[in-house]
Amino acid sequence: MTRLLIADAVAPICSEILGRTCEVVTRTGLSEEELIEAVGDIDALVVRSSARVTERVLAAAPKLQVVGRAGAGVDTIDIAAATRQGVVVMNTPGGNSVSTAEHTIALLFALARNVVSSNRSLRSGRWDRKKFVGTELRNKVLGVIGLGKVGAEVARIARGLGMAVIGYDPYLPQDALAGVKRLELDEVFAQGDFVTLHTPLSAATENLVDERRIALMKTGARLINCARGGLLDEAAVAAALESGKLGGVAVDVYRQEPPETSPMFDLDQVVSTPHLGASTREAQVQV
Repeated sequence: MTRLLIADAVAPICSEILGRTCEVVTRTGLSEEELIEAVGDIDALVVRSSARVTERVLAAAPKLQVVGRAGAGVDTIDIAAATRQGVVVMNTPGGNSVSTAEHTIALLFALARNVVSSNRSLRSGRWDRKKFVGTELRNKVLGVIGLGKVGAEVARIARGLGMAVIGYDPYLPQDALAGVKRLELDEVFAQGDFVTLHTPLSAATENLVDERRIALMKTGARLINCARGGLLDEAAVAAALESGKLGGVAVDVYRQEPPETSPMFDLDQVVSTPHLGASTREAQVQV
């Protein structure tokens, strides 16, 4: 019987379904060394975003045939090493798109209406209504970087809120999304009142938001990242928040997870959540 290891927390239905045809072993929270020890007799592996399937892990799994990623991104898996070893890598694009898009919109509202900072202020005994005057989203410009399944859903919801949506995606045909004005990357940063990131992390996109691109943005513009932590140059973002160049930042993902520290964590203009984009009951079942 196929021996399958679930190495990340997934919905119980996963082991229930796979258990009909496989011998399922569940071990979560493993370090790389522990995962290396666990995969020696494994035929199939299920992961989410915590377990890292490195070249060393793959080399320690001579029987491994397939890695299933319960989510969209596969940057936690060494695709090149898997290919050399003949291991198929599969993901579940679309399964958590709506949940991630809705979380992006939740952070969009949180930034626009100072939800987190005003909550913190009120609970500490202050009544600073004038300090937390927000901004309406209607008629504001939302820049969407990456117009795949999540980005497209964010754009659809934002248009329903009365926002003007502009976007950049080098892989999508220009006429693929009605109602989204397609621009070059730097133009999206320059014109957006809010800019949201929905692109994979790669050598080309690492530190996509750096000092140069922040300088292009409107003074007081706000930034949202529910994609990958490495897209932000955190030091540059923190400096822009402190100078007032950026009016706020919302982040759900981090370069290292869980993050040990970040120059943004001590700033009131930052809304932080612990990688909750896909964390809904519905999305967990779907992926």
